[in-house]
Amino acid sequence: MPQEIFTHQFNNGLVLLAEPMDWLESAAFTMLLPAGCSRDPEQFAGLSNVTSEMLQRGAGSRDSRQFVEAIENLGVDGTSGVSNSHTTFAAAMPATNLYEALSIYADLIRRPWFPEDQMSEGLQVCLQEVWALEDDPAQQAIVQLKKQHYRDPWGRSCQGTEESLAKITIDDVRQQFEKTYHPNETIIGIAGKFDWATLLDQVAELFEDWKPFQNGEIQAGVPQEKYWHKKCDSTQTHLGVAYDSVPYRHPDYYQARGAVGVLSDGMSSRLFTEVRERRGLCYTVYASMHSLQDRGSVLCYAGTSTDRAQETLDVMMAELLRLSQGIQQNELDRLKARVKSSLIMQQESSRSRSGSVAVDWYYLGRVQTMEEISQKIDSLTCESINSFLNRHQAGNFTIVTLGENALEVPVGIS
Repeated sequence: MPQEIFTHQFNNGLVLLAEPMDWLESAAFTMLLPAGCSRDPEQFAGLSNVTSEMLQRGAGSRDSRQFVEAIENLGVDGTSGVSNSHTTFAAAMPATNLYEALSIYADLIRRPWFPEDQMSEGLQVCLQEVWALEDDPAQQAIVQLKKQHYRDPWGRSCQGTEESLAKITIDDVRQQFEKTYHPNETIIGIAGKFDWATLLDQVAELFEDWKPFQNGEIQAGVPQEKYWHKKCDSTQTHLGVAYDSVPYRHPDYYQARGAVGVLSDGMSSRLFTEVRERRGLCYTVYASMHSLQDRGSVLCYAGTSTDRAQETLDVMMAELLRLSQGIQQNELDRLKARVKSSLIMQQESSRSRSGSVAVDWYYLGRVQTMEEISQKIDSLTCESINSFLNRHQAGNFTIVTLGENALEVPVGIS
């Protein structure tokens, strides 16, 4: 059957997107709120993450324990997270419980308690995330890579630091909530088994009277150093390399995605084959597309031993530059098979589709059907990808290393 996607924008700016998946007995929603860490005041890095944590400590008529019990009694599997652009709340549940779950989350994002007596515990949870990052140098490398490659605040991570978290008070949390939790720029994506007319009425009942608020413009900071090294007393070195690419909304995004897939999708990819299998230089290596709303990049990572770090970096850079010479048909065929498999699995998950429709709207202002995406993948050819690579050769590199020794980087990167 043709894929049907319903859209409705309320007068307060909130956008509701819904994709029926009537063969399922589940439903899921994803809420994207314009409360990402790019909105954190500079001196309060991590404030959006703290705000998200404190939201879940009582809302509407329920305290924190009653909130947890209510969603568990409905069979809700919920997650939350903070990115550079959004705070996200997502949940999947039996389809019959969709409205009740939405009403609980409506309280969460509209009527939180922010209990002052739980502020210390909330901060401790966020501090645990900071400490976990300190114990994960691979993740540190990627976090720092984004920070170096994008201007602040676009390269921020949500965790903040011990020092910045120590400054945050419950009043700061309440002020951040008032400034960033509003219906305009909020997107709700729903997928699964539901009746559209009933769902629209239910969402209107929960959110139509929510008052809009206008955020100010975000100011870009100064460019960062293109090579950054952190000395670590370790036998391992963690390498991050970034270079400019196109964002998700760009007409050539799938050409770029195809090229990066040849680099890093699967064990037959170039990076895995050349850096790990043939030369045995590292235990992990990959590349992936990363997109903000108006800019994009390719982020690469490798974890290796100290004595092989320089060679690993050199071989990685050589492969990134060699990509501009073009790809081969057998590489493209393998990539298409992997991407199609991923699309099929996504089509079977209400949670996955609820997130996809919301993200599509944020980047594109519309929702792509699975058929449209499939056609874009099918239309990729070696000629089209090679033409893209000729027009968008890897450059403006940023390099991050964590390990015993700083490395020699290509000329022009410093």
